[in-house]
Amino acid sequence: MRIWFKIFKNNRLKRDTVIENTNDDTRTHKIFQALDQVCYEFDLGKPIWLDATINEFKRFSKARFYQDNFIEEIPFDYLEIHVIEED
Repeated sequence: MRIWFKIFKNNRLKRDTVIENTNDDTRTHKIFQALDQVCYEFDLGKPIWLDATINEFKRFSKARFYQDNFIEEIPFDYLEIHVIEED
């Protein structure tokens, strides 16, 4: 599984990375592990999965985490997660 994480500020891509996970975990575990890894890499607190975020991710395999998803202040508009390749 490959997941693309992107940080946007003022409709511009500021930072991105692709996390690849090839272990035999479930899809959900792979997504959470990749999110943990990218939060460490980008030095971010973990975002909260709100109902709207979960529904968006289920429908499109893509979701955006806005300020409402984070406890602390974030220096960007949103973090986008996008599954680009499934196992």
